[in-house]
Order: sequence, then C-alpha cells, then structure tokens
Amino acid sequence: MRGARPGRTRGSCGGRTVRRLARALVVLAAAGSIGAAAPDDATGDALARVRAAGELRWGADAQGGAPYVFQDPMDPNHLIGFEVDLAAALAAELGVGARPVQGQWDMLLDLLGRGDFDVALNGIEVADEKLRVALLTRPYYVAPERLTVRRGDAAAPRTLADLRGRRVGTLPGSLAERILRRAGAEARTYDGGQNEIYADLLLGRTDAVLLDAPISLYYGEIEPALEAAPGDFGEVRYAIAVPRGEEGLRAALDDALARLAADGRLRAIYERWGLWNDATAALLAAPAGGGRGVAEALEAWRAAVGKPPPLLERLRDRYPRTLALFARGAALTLALSFTAMALAVPLGVGLALCRTYGPLPLRALAIGYIEFVRGTPLLVQLIMLYFGLPELGVTLDPFAAGAVALGLNYAAAEAENYRAGLESVPAGQLEASWALGLSTMQALRFVVGPQAVRVAIPPATNDFIALLKDSSLVSLVTLTELTKTYLNLANAMRDHLGLGLLVAAWYLAIGLPFAWLARRAEARLGRHLRSAA
Repeated sequence: MRGARPGRTRGSCGGRTVRRLARALVVLAAAGSIGAAAPDDATGDALARVRAAGELRWGADAQGGAPYVFQDPMDPNHLIGFEVDLAAALAAELGVGARPVQGQWDMLLDLLGRGDFDVALNGIEVADEKLRVALLTRPYYVAPERLTVRRGDAAAPRTLADLRGRRVGTLPGSLAERILRRAGAEARTYDGGQNEIYADLLLGRTDAVLLDAPISLYYGEIEPALEAAPGDFGEVRYAIAVPRGEEGLRAALDDALARLAADGRLRAIYERWGLWNDATAALLAAPAGGGRGVAEALEAWRAAVGKPPPLLERLRDRYPRTLALFARGAALTLALSFTAMALAVPLGVGLALCRTYGPLPLRALAIGYIEFVRGTPLLVQLIMLYFGLPELGVTLDPFAAGAVALGLNYAAAEAENYRAGLESVPAGQLEASWALGLSTMQALRFVVGPQAVRVAIPPATNDFIALLKDSSLVSLVTLTELTKTYLNLANAMRDHLGLGLLVAAWYLAIGLPFAWLARRAEARLGRHLRSAA
C-alpha cells in the first residue's frame, strides 16, 4: 500500500469533494476505455514491445516514501527502495533495463490502462476491484496491518473493537481504510506522504494509525514517542499490475518472480530493507525465521532521518544536493506555464472580443464557454482531457494534456480581464474612430486596444503567477514539476519546513521577474498614453 497525492489543498471539504469526483471520472473513463480496447481473452504484445525498447517502464509514486520508492535522503538525485531493487531484478530477468515513471499512487492503474507505462509496481494490493481493470501477477510480498499509538497512552485503542468511533489515520483507497470502516472507526485519510499520518498522531490530532507493516517500521517505530500495538489487524499482499490482455507479460513476470524467489535474491532484497517476515517466507516457499543478512538499507534510513541535522548543516550539505532536482522541476513548471499562457492569451482575446462586440450567437458561445470553464474545477478538466479523450481516439502526451488543460482554463480568466479592459475605454472613443473613417478592427487596434491593455496587464500578470502555482496539478499525469519535486523530497528527507522554504524561494525567483516586467510595461504604456494625450 502506498499513498501519494498532489500537494495542492488538503483538509477542505470542497477539495476532497473535487478529488472524489475526479477519481470517479477516472474510474469510469478507465473502465470504458480498457474494457473496449482490451477484452479479457485478448493477447497483447507488451512483452515484445518491452524487449524491443530495451527497457521495462514501471509506474510508481516517489512521494509516498520509504521503503517502497523514494528519493535517497543522503543523495536525493537517486531513487531507492525495495521496489526499485525489485524492478531492476525483474528487468534483468527479462533482459532489459528498468525505468521508473512517476505517477500518482491511487491512479496508477488508470495510467497503466492508458499506456503511460508497462507495469505498475508500487505496493499494489491484491483486491477484486484491481482485477476489474488490470491483470495481477503472483504476489511478491505479504505484510500484516499494524496499529500504532502514542507510547504510554492508556486511553489509546489497542484492538479492533476499541477502534469504533476513534480517529485513526491511514491512506485512501487502502485495505487499512476498509478495515477501519468495517470496525466503525473514523478513518482520517491523507493525501500526502506517510510521514504526515504519523506526525498527526504525535500531535494528538488522531488516536492511532493503521497501516502496512513496512510503513509502520519506517515511520512509526523510529519515533520514540510511538509504539505498535501487539497483534496483527489484517494481511495485505502486493502484486505487479499488468494491462488487461497482456497475459504474455504477466507470465514472464511470474516466471521472473519465481526464479528470484527460488535462488534467494528476493529474500536478499527484503532482508536488506529489514522487511523479511514469516508470512513472506511461506508465500515464497522459503525457510522461515530471522533474516540471514544485515538490514543495511533500514539502518541507513534511520541514520539519515532519525534526527534531523541543524538547519545550518542542512543548508551547507543537504540542500545543495537538491538544487539539480529543483532546477529541473522549475524548468518544467516554466515551460508548461509559458505554453499554457501562449494558448490562453489569444483565446482569451478572441473570447473577449466575441463577448463584447460579436453578434448574439458568438456572444452566447463565448459566455457559455467562460461560465463553464470558470464553474468547473481545473482538476476535473485535466482528468477529462487526459483520460476521457482517448475514448474518442485522441491521446495527448502528459505535457500537451497539462498545457492544453491549463491554457483552456486560464483563457476564460483572461477573457474577463480583457473584457474589463475593453469596457473601461469610453464608448465615445470607438464612435470617434468610426467618424474618422477607421474600421472597427482598426479602432480596436490603434485606439481602444492600447488603452484596454494597460487596464488588463495587472490582472493578467496575476493570472500568470497563479498559473505557475496551478501547474502543480500536472503531477497527476506523470509530470514531476516544482511542487511534486518538493513533496517527493520532503517525504523522503522528513524535512517539510526547510524544503518548503526552499521551494517557496524557487517560486519567488521564477515569479517575481514577471511581476517586475509587468509593472515596467504598465508604467511605460502609461507614459506613452499620457504623452499621446
């Protein structure tokens, strides 16, 4: 089980409603497109494509954290985790390399069905609802569900019966959440990484946390103020998800898992990360008992994040290592924002002109577009473009889908800015232009337009800066921009405050120059208009 969500807004009822609606739209779109494109008895050629490409693209979400897939706290330019090791071993068995593809955890199966990667390997739970949209390999790991409470809290729940009516943190869409619902608990689900769930428990905002044993080991047991309640509260199994109809690829992965289990390489991976247990031993038909190796990866994690170093040390040693990642995220954010704004500006101008000067049918169309786009969430619009258009035979790559969604959305806001600018110019100016023999287009270009632009520049600049921040939503469609980079690093390094200030500085660095240029342009245009007067 893994948890990751894009870091836009958390905790608001409106945000949760939008996300639930978005997930419902994705499920419907994926079910329709997958069912139509790949019936159960179809035989695909994904294995041949993987071998021809020389790489196995596996979808995962680095935001969720250890020990699955996460940025190395000591060298954040590298992904580590037991599933990183597993993906590399599986790819080697297939004779290819392994390439991770970032995807939001609770949408990995939808991205898989769309073809964004070959397999989903990121704590995918074996469950009936998964089998309706994907094939699952044989399980590769078994873990109990563990309940974590505050140490020494006599009132803490310690049995399933005690959970009724209590606030318990977990991850959305997980087996742990379903167990809590059945037990009558008040399940508090989190959109961010796993660290936030245990942080709320420490702060007393929840009474307990129910999550898979690997998460409990890496986040709960390293906190001296927390302890695991005795006993297991359920059992979860992980498998690799394969697109429906790709039985050949699933069979090849099953064979590879069997070989890795038979020669002990799978056990060595689990032992290195401190995850070997008797249930997994029984699953792999391996001898039970304690591990034969040293859990050096677990010890390295504890050493890296157990006690955060002083701020000066982080500024000197840790944060400089993140600059390359932040620079790549900032470059993607800027490229996406410029592309979206290049679409939004001309479309917004056209909509404003149609609404202000167009005939009645064009005015009605412009008003309908503006009200529809402004009245529906950007997240839903992005999902409709990315997951819905393939049903109509139109498949956009992630960057194009993000740019188009942002551009179409902000065109409505730009249209209202430009309409306000046009309406700020006295009607007599246009009438005087006509009297001088200018056409309407000439009047708009030489008389009305320059005056309207001065009024529209400040809100248009604000929109661009807002667009820079709204671009964080593209992490939903496998792009790792600036905000997603921060979330991945913060959950891996367990440093939300320091890295948060750092990413804020990045946003200021890329946003303030545009605000300064807009002020210069506004002042220069104002001087020009005053001199002309």
